[in-house]
Parts: sequence; structure tokens; C-alpha cells
Amino acid sequence: MILLNPVVLSVIVMIVLCLLKLNVLLALFVSALVAGLSAQMPIGDIMSKLIDGMGGNSETALSYILLGALAVAISSTGVAAIISKKIASIVNGKKKVLLLVIAFFACFSQNLIPVHIAFIPILIPPLLKLMNSLKLDRRAMACSLTFGLKAPYIALPVGFGLIFQGIISAEMSKNGMEIDKMEIWKYTWFLGLFMVIGLLLAIFVTYRKDREYKDLPLKGMEEVEAKEMEPRHWLTLLAAALAFVIQIVYGSLPLGAVAALAAMLIFRVIKWKDLDEYINGGVGLMGLIAFIMLVAAGYGNIIRETGAVGELVDSIHGLIGGSKAIGISVMLLVGLLITMGIGTSFGTIPVVAAIYIPLCIKLGISVPGAVIVLAAAAALGDAGSPASDSTLGPTSGLNADGQHDHIMDTCVPTFIHYNILLLIGGFIGGMFF
Repeated sequence: MILLNPVVLSVIVMIVLCLLKLNVLLALFVSALVAGLSAQMPIGDIMSKLIDGMGGNSETALSYILLGALAVAISSTGVAAIISKKIASIVNGKKKVLLLVIAFFACFSQNLIPVHIAFIPILIPPLLKLMNSLKLDRRAMACSLTFGLKAPYIALPVGFGLIFQGIISAEMSKNGMEIDKMEIWKYTWFLGLFMVIGLLLAIFVTYRKDREYKDLPLKGMEEVEAKEMEPRHWLTLLAAALAFVIQIVYGSLPLGAVAALAAMLIFRVIKWKDLDEYINGGVGLMGLIAFIMLVAAGYGNIIRETGAVGELVDSIHGLIGGSKAIGISVMLLVGLLITMGIGTSFGTIPVVAAIYIPLCIKLGISVPGAVIVLAAAAALGDAGSPASDSTLGPTSGLNADGQHDHIMDTCVPTFIHYNILLLIGGFIGGMFF
């Protein structure tokens, strides 16, 4: 029975526990145990596989901590307060403008300056007071940020999008459907369109009403007021730019963050004696997020070790019969479960393509339709997953003052506005392209 598959069972357990407000870290741990035990793995093996797998996100976790420290250091100079005021003058009291501006600039983090979530802990916490004064519902901002982290790699053939679409091209070609990677975006734009619809619904319909927040101190961050740009502020921005350049050149976020901190020391923007304070602040701001990413990688490792992903994909044959509509629906739902389980859209493509592409051929789905189904199946679950960096990133910035719940204010809103619409878009694209 498909509901007893370890992947399905553990993902359902994870979702239920998170909705019941169990801490995400503990929910992931329990879900990992459920996956292992339902696959009849010895408890000792489950724990060793969990710990072994945690290394898979070690760089990401270290990045979060060091970026948190960099965010605290930058905040201590007062430049963040100046930037916040500049943004406030641009949006001129219009919260919907702010949401659209953030969504627009967040898209650049996937292509123009491919730093992924690195900008969030630096940019978002200083904007919280502005959001509070606008009575902006942070669930809408979570949707704006997640849109920027996700839509570009689905729809645009640059930066992370070129990697994602290159994997789709390679796996489709390997399994019987030849297609060049520069052809992929000509069809996945359709899924991007549905994400735009989800973003607009979140901003202009679902979360358009005012929501009250208190002006509380930010975790581990000293709020420094500054009225105009001084030389030390320009040097701080130069150090932040250095972090992004080094990350792009060497492909390492932790190295970029350390280089930026070193530059701030050399420029005498921050003091040597304050470094402990900044690191402690970084741990306070981002520590829980970092550990969630570690345990999420361990959970994903157990999911893979059970062999249940392959069994789940193979079981599709028995569910479909010869129906194209049922086939597309099942492929999309299974993709959703797998991505929520193993935690990566990019890693889901090779797992499912080996059976999805031959199945698309058998069901008479066109090459464009197969591209849309495969892309949607992989991207589903990235938004809405408690352990995805597309949700943890926004929460890390929006919860800097402790007033934003990861599950109810980030995961549930992004699941509703993006996963549901991607299911609809994937189904229409698969059926009619």
C-alpha cells in the first residue's frame, strides 16, 4: 500500500507534527525515525545514517552562522538603518510596492548575483520596523522572498536556473527524450507564470489586510541609528560586496562571509574585541536554522538509504493504468512527496526522471509537456517544506525579532500559493502542451 511507503509515511508525519507546532528540529528527527523503522532499519543504523547524512548540509549550516555574524556586524555600523530609510522613502508608505520590490530584487539572488539566501539575514531584519509601521503582513513578505528564491531557477536559463534546467535536459536525454538545455525555459516559463499568479494572490488578496506587530529588539543585533552615509558605511558596503564576489568566484558562502568580516576589521569598521559578540549574535540569529538544515540532510539520507524513493516511483505504474490525466497527477504528487523528503528540487530530477520520462513516452505526453511535468514534479515541495532553504531563508530574516512562526507564517502560506498553483500549472502543461 502506497501510504505505508516510508517516504510517504514519514513526510505525512513531518507535516502533521509541524502543524501541531512541534519544533521543526524534533519533527524532522521523529520523521527520520519513522522512515527508518517503517523500512525495518535497525535503530542503531538509523542514528548512524542520520549523523552521516548531516554532513550533506554542513557548508549550508556554516554559511547561515557566518552570514548571521556578518549581518550583526553590518547592523552595528548603522548602515542597515540608513538603507532601511532609503527603501522607506522609495516605497513611500505603500506596502504592496515594498513587497513587489523585494520579490523583484530577490530574483537577482538566483541569477545576476547568485548568492541564494545570503542577502536575507543582511537586508530583511533592518526592514522589520518599516514593515511594522506599514502594518505589513509578514506572510506576504515570506511569499515575496520565496518567489525570488524559486521562480527564477524554474523559468530563467541563467545562474541557478541554468543548472536546474541543465539537469532536466541531461536526464530527459538520458531516458529517451532528446532536448537541449537552452530549450527548457521555453516551456518552464509556463510554471513561472503560475508562480507570478501565486505571488499576486498573496500580496493583493490573501494577505492584503493590515497585521499588527510590536517593535521588539532583534535577536543578537544592536540597533544603531545613523542619519547619513559616512566613510565607514561605504567601507561596510564594500566589505559586503566582497563577500558576494568571493562567493561567486570560489563558490563558497562561508569563505565570502569570513572575507567580509576580515575586510571590516582591516578597514577598522569593527573592532577585534567585538568579534565574539558578532559570532554569538550570528548563532542567536541563525543557529536554529543551521541545525535544522543539518538534521534535514540527515533525514534525506535516511530516506535515500531505505530504498523507498525507488519503490515509490516504481509504484506509479500500478496506479495509472493508461490514463494520461491520472498519470500526470500521480507524477506531480509523488514529486511533491519526494522533494519534501529529500529536500532538494535539483536532486529530485535524477531520482524521478528514470521512470517519469519513459512513462511520458508511453502515455503520449509531448516533449514540452514532459519538460513541464518533470520540472514541476521536482520544484513542488521546495516551497512549503519545513526543511527547505526556500522557506528557512525567509524565516531567518522575518523572525529576527521572534514574531514570525516558521510553519504557520512561512511554510503554510508558501505551500498554498506556490505548490498548489504549480500542481495546477504542471497538470495543464502536461496535458495540453
